[in-house]
Amino acid sequence: MYSKFGQFIDGKWQPSQNNETYDVLNPATEEVIGKASKAGEEDVNKALKSAEKGLEVWRNTPPWQRSKIIRKIADLMRERTDVLAKWLTLEVGKPLSEAKGEVGGAADIFEWNSEETKRIYGQIVESRFEHTRMYVKYEPVGVVAGLIPWNFPIVLSSRKISTALAAGCSVICKPDVITPGSVMELMNIINDAGVPPGVVNLLSGDPAQISSQLISSDIVKKVSITGSTRVGKLILKQAAEKVQRVTMELSGHSPFIVFDDVDINKVTDMAITAKFRNNGQVCISPARFYIHEKKKDEFAKTLVEKVSKLKIGNGMDDDTILGPLTTEKRLNEIEALVEKTKKEGATVLCGGKRPSGFNKGYFYEPTVFDNVQDSFTIAKEEPFGPLVPLLTFKDTDEVVQRANDNDLGLASYIYTNSLEKAHKVSEKMETGTCAVNHPTIAFAEVPFGGIKQTGYGREGGSMAIKDYLNIKYTHFGLNY
Repeated sequence: MYSKFGQFIDGKWQPSQNNETYDVLNPATEEVIGKASKAGEEDVNKALKSAEKGLEVWRNTPPWQRSKIIRKIADLMRERTDVLAKWLTLEVGKPLSEAKGEVGGAADIFEWNSEETKRIYGQIVESRFEHTRMYVKYEPVGVVAGLIPWNFPIVLSSRKISTALAAGCSVICKPDVITPGSVMELMNIINDAGVPPGVVNLLSGDPAQISSQLISSDIVKKVSITGSTRVGKLILKQAAEKVQRVTMELSGHSPFIVFDDVDINKVTDMAITAKFRNNGQVCISPARFYIHEKKKDEFAKTLVEKVSKLKIGNGMDDDTILGPLTTEKRLNEIEALVEKTKKEGATVLCGGKRPSGFNKGYFYEPTVFDNVQDSFTIAKEEPFGPLVPLLTFKDTDEVVQRANDNDLGLASYIYTNSLEKAHKVSEKMETGTCAVNHPTIAFAEVPFGGIKQTGYGREGGSMAIKDYLNIKYTHFGLNY
């Protein structure tokens, strides 16, 4: 399935320098989908030179023309939703309906940034001198390296590519070896939309080798990474050597706070929506469920009843709600965390094992724990899977303090019918995003990102493009 692709450099597909490949697996069947091209050192150098040339073309392309091309990408993505979604299901494992939703959200991101292209506003500052003028303008930062993870390859590549294009930058994107096909398919759409050769490039292969070579190059001026905090710190250290601009959206460990004045039936529905999308392999997935002690038993009973009915299966099947975990490594880590959580004293209310009837695939049952304490490993480290640890609380100040007692600060979720409580608690959350009485957070038109060790910078909304622009101030003398 990857034979029509390769490395996308200078507007065309080409084999890697050594014709090397690597296997890509279907997580639902553990079968090899195909062999994808593996880039070598010379391929990275070619991509760098291509992006350098592409930058000069694209930064001098008028913004209204850039806008039309970027909008065309969005249109083509919507036309080819079925193709892109199939790639996502085959490689990531998520249900086809979820995959189509991801494509739709990604198309919205390109559409949003097509409009932002025309809204890069400069500024005229009133000069203190009679015969001078003071101007502030924004210019593209340069060549961008976009490092893309495996859990949402279309959405996350779209955030990086579309924002860079809107700002007038060229891009070299590196999809994960686990999920290269969907991003490769996106390259065809970008090319068909009329993006000039060299403006968007793709390198497929070893993440550490490619990333290191890109970041060590003087050509790359900005790095955008979505990934784990561990990897983000390594990237940041290397980028510091070149004083490169870096946007990082890293790990999360989101609190989900339920007060005692809510409709438990509605809140458990929202909990399932927020938690089990992509089988919990989501950076903003709720990770600690703080339920008011008066509502905990009702919440646990209702949630278990609903979770036990979620259909597990191959994402290509129409009735599947939960697909497999994406990798064997993720499955093994989830199993280990479940065992550790039990040993630390938690009670399994449902799940806690691989489902019966599956001889192949990285499937795991959605699992709900009771009697979890703040000191447990699962309450401190990101589970990144279908695990729901239940904790209880008595009062507002207590739960706010406990919810904020974590090095990560990406998302938080609050559920209450008190307008006062909703405002005050959301304002106290030490997170970059917050959902109140709603299960979803990320959209094209709003800023997305975190604080603390979740990283810095934002993707989405009107603020994101600023991270791809340099500020230039000019003091202009009228005479001398």
